[in-house]
Amino acid sequence: MLLIHCPYCGPRPELEFRYGGEAHIVRAEDPSQKSDAEWADFLYFRTNPRGLHVERWRHVHGCARFFNAVRDTTSDFILTTYRIGEPKPDLEALAAKRGAQ
Repeated sequence: MLLIHCPYCGPRPELEFRYGGEAHIVRAEDPSQKSDAEWADFLYFRTNPRGLHVERWRHVHGCARFFNAVRDTTSDFILTTYRIGEPKPDLEALAAKRGAQ
């Protein structure tokens, strides 16, 4: 079983969490000014990288708070978690640190 470190509650089993999509997606201030194609792109298209991916998670069976995580999609290993509102970590530095371990 995978342990996920909730930045509010500490390490917990993966069954307590739900995936919330890609992190750091900014919604348009006035969506009515977007074309249908631009709005559809915002709603339905996300990156799907092989490697490090910044994601939003929710601790549904704990504090119920959202947080962000950097997960390696090739191994499901979560490199770090951080609170909503904190800046996105340097992915290159995380990858280099992971490679050195």
